[in-house]
Amino acid sequence: MLRVLYAGSPAASAKALELILKDSAMSSSTPEQEYKIVGILTNPPAARGRHSELIPTDVESYVRIWNKAREDDIKIYTPEHIKTEAREEIALCRPDIFVCYAYGHILGPKFLSLFKYGAINLHPSLLPKYRGATPVPQAILNCDKETGFSIQKMELGIDEGDILDQEIRRLTGTETSESLLKECTLYGAASITNILRNLAKTGKLPQPIPQVGEPSYCTLIKKEDGRINWKWSAERIDAQIRAYTPWPGCFTTLNGVSLKIIKARDAAKVALQDNSVPKNTSAVPGTVISYNKQRGILIQTGDGILIATELQWQNKKAMDYKSFMNGTRNFLGSVLE
Repeated sequence: MLRVLYAGSPAASAKALELILKDSAMSSSTPEQEYKIVGILTNPPAARGRHSELIPTDVESYVRIWNKAREDDIKIYTPEHIKTEAREEIALCRPDIFVCYAYGHILGPKFLSLFKYGAINLHPSLLPKYRGATPVPQAILNCDKETGFSIQKMELGIDEGDILDQEIRRLTGTETSESLLKECTLYGAASITNILRNLAKTGKLPQPIPQVGEPSYCTLIKKEDGRINWKWSAERIDAQIRAYTPWPGCFTTLNGVSLKIIKARDAAKVALQDNSVPKNTSAVPGTVISYNKQRGILIQTGDGILIATELQWQNKKAMDYKSFMNGTRNFLGSVLE
């Protein structure tokens, strides 16, 4: 039986782990393909909320539920730093391979040497494109026509390892980071289960293929990145809103009060099916130019019109555009900043 150590922290990683664990349980019916998650490596609980309560990561929370429901004994490791003591403790569970998805730590050669078959990583982009921590929003921000996921061998350099599997996903221009990450997670986790079953059977990983092309990198996202610049085009703002859903979200201000634009569309996309929607006007960027009861609130940008369909005032609940207009006076003609 192949013994696996899994590493990850956020919700997407927990979802991938769920799928892998369920497949692992089924793999026992085919002994030559059997593998088992014997331990998970995740970030320590973090202080959150008004009372700074220590909250475990989504990965740890899921494993605790799994262990209780299945009477399993998956070991949970939450070291602040992976030093000698942590390595020695992890080595006790005798893992054969390390599987990583969004753990968020750089792992050294001493740690990677613990595993007979090395380490593999799920990365939600078509490497070498978008190495780094935020590949999914970057693909949306750049209005890419395609993205995908890569399963790679882990090396000391960030996302530099050879490719074991890679799959392209076509983009429609309507995806949010939330929906696209979910899709990459589902298909990526399925690829990992296939790799683990085959490794258990043959003792070999897929033939690694070097990354091809010029590398590009993405950076960490800050809350301020969600501020809308109305001088940008409607296409770019549309992409910004989708890229920053669910976090950090996109916002503007009116009379010093923050207003989130949660959902919106570039009017040029809508106007192809509805000639009642203008593609552009000569109004100042940020001007709320009209209200279309069938489509939403039309806002002029630096190039084109953005149709807002879900909005949220500061410290208020999110509302669809009809409810928003019913509860907001003198919004038409105002200029958002």
